[in-house]
Amino acid sequence: MNIIYYSDLLGTMVFAISGAMAANRKGVDIFGVTFMGFVTAIGGGSLRDIFLNIRPVWVEDKNYLIAIFVGVLLSIIVNKQLYNFAKTLTLFDAMGIGFFTVVGTQKSLDYGSTGMAAIVLGMFSASMGGVIRDTLMNETPLILRKEIYASACLLGALLFVVLYHMEVNRNINTFCSALLVFLIRIISVKYNLSLPSIPPPKRD
Repeated sequence: MNIIYYSDLLGTMVFAISGAMAANRKGVDIFGVTFMGFVTAIGGGSLRDIFLNIRPVWVEDKNYLIAIFVGVLLSIIVNKQLYNFAKTLTLFDAMGIGFFTVVGTQKSLDYGSTGMAAIVLGMFSASMGGVIRDTLMNETPLILRKEIYASACLLGALLFVVLYHMEVNRNINTFCSALLVFLIRIISVKYNLSLPSIPPPKRD
């Protein structure tokens, strides 16, 4: 039991909240809300584990399912308060990608991935749950919009790998890397920042 484990559980619950909130906005019934919370919470991590050739952790650890159902329940019970506090899904999504970036990166390193592969898998782990959520809600995934999203995850994962090889305390590394992802995402949304886009080719 360490900070990575608890960060994974917390990220799972936060992503379950964001998935359930997205379903609530569409007026989906309670089963649909629960399903959306579930697939959003486990989507990215499950795909990461498949790439690492290991069984997804939620299959063997019931605490992940408990975290998901707690997240869904919170989104239902305090639905109005969550909307008033978060305004949009941005806050919960930023928290989720922060936690999942460091968890995905650390787990990839633990299973023998190179630093570069761990950075990519950390980003993948953090972003794919949101991609699944937005796709099922018939919305353009955040990762494909003109926003700083996946790049925030990449920078957080890069910081984690650098501090990991510098043998910085794992708890400090986890906190700093997750905080970096969260701050980049929140600041980019607040000030409408985005990466440069490539103009489409002109038609002849």
